[in-house]
Amino acid sequence: MKTIKAMPLTHEEFAPFGQFYNMEQPQGYALCGELHSFYPDRIVGDSEHRVGYSPIVVKKPERMIITQQEYHTTTWEMIMPLDDDMILHVAPASGGTPVPELVKAFIVPKHTLIKMNAAIWHLAPLPASKDKLTALIILPECTYANDLAVADLTPEQQFEIVL
Repeated sequence: MKTIKAMPLTHEEFAPFGQFYNMEQPQGYALCGELHSFYPDRIVGDSEHRVGYSPIVVKKPERMIITQQEYHTTTWEMIMPLDDDMILHVAPASGGTPVPELVKAFIVPKHTLIKMNAAIWHLAPLPASKDKLTALIILPECTYANDLAVADLTPEQQFEIVL
């Protein structure tokens, strides 16, 4: 089974899959008032539909063995870990055929908003250190019912993520 080492999140390494912004430590130009600093439009997502904001709770497995991946053909997805750093695995868009040989795994710091481009292979985020992770998932409403493709990986395609 192939082993993938989770790497620190950098803009250069994550660029082929999307973008991210640390919401807990905002940087750059802000609109400021007497009591506030507002950092507008750090990540944006277009949608012709209403957008849903949904929590996900994921238990930490004994081993991070990945047996499935999913993608959304036309829809971006945002994920923000709320109470732990998260491990996120991604692979490039590939026309519906998994490409586990191209998978990368990232350690995403808590409160960092990730935006994955449409058609990027991924699955649920995993907790980096705690027994469970709570994260915020942001998707156009009902994407999970209308634009979701899930692939079961063959034993040869499965991989394990290590820290």
